[in-house]
Amino acid sequence: MDIYKYIGILGLVLICIAMVVRKRSSRDILSFFGGIGLLVYSIYLKDLIFIILQSVYIIVVSFDYLKENYFKQSN
Repeated sequence: MDIYKYIGILGLVLICIAMVVRKRSSRDILSFFGGIGLLVYSIYLKDLIFIILQSVYIIVVSFDYLKENYFKQSN
């Protein structure tokens, strides 16, 4: 099996774990790295639809993490 398939599997596992993690920042970090793994695999497959999907997913998770951890408004 290619290294890219292992990277894709790892990405999928990280995203699945992120779904059950309660702490939001940990969930975002796992989702980010899982998305990177699946993006690498999508690039390897040369599948434009999944490359775009994973890129958008990574951007959304990154913004969510930054919003939650660096741009919190204190009440």
